[in-house]
Amino acid sequence: MNNFFEQLYFDNTVRDYCISFGLIFFILLLNRIISKYFAGLIFSLVRRIWKNLDKKSFLDLLIHPLGVFVIVFISLIAFHRLNFPGRWSLEIYRYTLKDVFSSIGTCIFIISFIWLLLRMIDFIASVLQRRADLTRDLSDNQLIVFFKDFLKVILGIAGILMILHFAFDLDVGNLLTGLSIVGAAIALSLRESLENLIASFVIFFDKPFTTGDSVKVQNITGNVERIGLRSTRIRTEQKTYVTVPNKQMVDSILDNLSLRTQYKGELRLELDLNTSSKKLDELVSLIRNIFNRKEIESSSVLLSAISGNAFLVNGDYFTARITDKEFNTIKESINFAVLESLEKLEIQIAGANKEIRIIAQRQESKQ
Repeated sequence: MNNFFEQLYFDNTVRDYCISFGLIFFILLLNRIISKYFAGLIFSLVRRIWKNLDKKSFLDLLIHPLGVFVIVFISLIAFHRLNFPGRWSLEIYRYTLKDVFSSIGTCIFIISFIWLLLRMIDFIASVLQRRADLTRDLSDNQLIVFFKDFLKVILGIAGILMILHFAFDLDVGNLLTGLSIVGAAIALSLRESLENLIASFVIFFDKPFTTGDSVKVQNITGNVERIGLRSTRIRTEQKTYVTVPNKQMVDSILDNLSLRTQYKGELRLELDLNTSSKKLDELVSLIRNIFNRKEIESSSVLLSAISGNAFLVNGDYFTARITDKEFNTIKESINFAVLESLEKLEIQIAGANKEIRIIAQRQESKQ
């Protein structure tokens, strides 16, 4: 029996094959249990930092990539125990077949490890997202999405560099030096995109506006629906979807309408010059009474000017922070009440009634 296990096939004994493939079979058989156990250990470490975590969602996200990583890791150890067959020592463009298999195995190992880290980032982002949903500030939600995508990009770049260094034995330092020169040229050609990227960081940290705010920038007015790495998406009053570069959102004069403390309504009346001072005084008093309602926090009405064409009566009123629909309802109600007052006092708007008389003069020539 011992002679059977000591027999050589492709430069390896039967014993070595049994140990290596037996180890792989053992891991495949108990992979679910092992990955669940290690995921539980990782969860216990994470729970020390964040309390009240959902263990089921954590395990659902982590078990599958963790199982793949464990299988790949143990398989590499098992195959490393075996000797590469000498008869397979072929050379392919300065690389032996052994080097090719070794590089493929290293690539699979690094990819499985990066995948595991990406899943952990997803879980951490979901935990932070649930906590951000409990606050009224929507900027936290957008900030979490922004940094989740940003970290995934950084992790992806790190994975590529690891593959180039460990799998293909490239000098990453020299590669980064070469890429820095190329990157400088690319940066000059993509200057506007980099400016938008920097502007996105300014928006997230300075917070001139957040997701859900109503803003006015240049000639665009609407609600901010998404803040991206390059641009901001705004749903306009016409329900169109406008994409504005972040650089313009930072450099332009931006009016955050959601941060105003009050809504302002204006009333401008140009009254006929035939209106008596007594009626003007009565009208001003009536308008003040109209403004005296619970929705209006402060107001002012006055006869502001007397011109050659009309008497000018100006009224301003301010309401608390309410919806646009509620403000428009109040504004319409006030306008109708003012019209009723004008009709009651029989006051005409300037220019409403004009008579134009054309007097023709005919001269008779004396003969």
